[in-house]
Amino acid sequence: MARPSSPIHVAIFILCSSTLQSALPTTGLLSPPHRGARPPMVLPLILSPPNSSRASPYSRRRHLQGSVKPNARMSLHDDLLLNGYYTTRLWIGTPPQKFSLIVDTGSTVTYVPCSNCDQCGKHQDPQFRPEESSTYQPVKCNIDCNCDDNRGQCVYERQYAEMSSSSGVLGEDLISFGNLSELPPQRSVFGCENLETGDLYSQHADGIMGLGRGDLSIVDQLVGKGVISDSFSLCYGGMEIGGGAMVLGGMSPPSDMVFSYSDPVRSPYYNIDLKELHVGGKPLSLSPDIFDGKYGSVLDSGTTYAYLPDEAFLAFKEAIMKEVQSLKKIRGPDPNYNDICFSSVGRNTSQLSSSFPAVDMVFGNGQKLTLSPENYLFRVSFY
Repeated sequence: MARPSSPIHVAIFILCSSTLQSALPTTGLLSPPHRGARPPMVLPLILSPPNSSRASPYSRRRHLQGSVKPNARMSLHDDLLLNGYYTTRLWIGTPPQKFSLIVDTGSTVTYVPCSNCDQCGKHQDPQFRPEESSTYQPVKCNIDCNCDDNRGQCVYERQYAEMSSSSGVLGEDLISFGNLSELPPQRSVFGCENLETGDLYSQHADGIMGLGRGDLSIVDQLVGKGVISDSFSLCYGGMEIGGGAMVLGGMSPPSDMVFSYSDPVRSPYYNIDLKELHVGGKPLSLSPDIFDGKYGSVLDSGTTYAYLPDEAFLAFKEAIMKEVQSLKKIRGPDPNYNDICFSSVGRNTSQLSSSFPAVDMVFGNGQKLTLSPENYLFRVSFY
């Protein structure tokens, strides 16, 4: 059949049938503030159980609280439908060089492409030029890092689940957080890329800002220097608003804030105590233990999709299908995946709730986080 001379745009919404053992990374969990019917859910990222006495190198509490120490307030930017991630802006060096970085709670190293990188993609901003920064210093080889072949400089290497990778050398320079920040520029260690592959090579953003736990995390570096309190927070505007805000350091939480506690002893990731899933107000017939595998349910701001254990996903899919029996199912755009696709459900996210049910995530303390349909569906256009 001949392709029509002018493209036809058809909105297709897909329920992605991806699985990952014992993990549930999620992105954009804070509901838009104008939806007054639901209170905001804020998930602090490392909160020890109240009576925990187990020793751990990560046992200190990272929490939201008022603090006399300054904090770094930074804007978040997004293009969720096109790229599926949130970015913030950092300035590195003297004079400052600007970079757009993906905010990633699932990794620790912050890195940007370096000017000597021949295997880096074309990104939003120019590559970092260490030779043009009067305050840049390479991190020399020492017993606490991996070293290059000449044992002259520390190096890093990171590989990700989608098979992309980044590697390079470690440097130290002044990092600035923008004109919204109370915190003045701080010397911090970061990665200077000389090789990137996969999605990292093709992405629009320049690099990654790692907010995970570890010596190379910018948050842990600032906390270790005593310039901010042991805390950070992320607020996502969501599909209908976009953007958001990030605070490195303490803040005064709203009086109606709802908490889900995370145990820093159990894993190197930020995990939440997920126990149940409800679809259209009906709980799925699942044991709470299904969400309590090796790392539990992981909160990962750098992950586009939510991933469920097989048993949980199959129950979730069955419940959704029962709720949308009247919708027309069609073949997905990629034959390599068994996506569940529907047609003729409207082009605007505001129309989705009339066809698809809300989904509740229920935590160990009984608190619920309600996900609207746009939080578990994505749109594909056929031409």
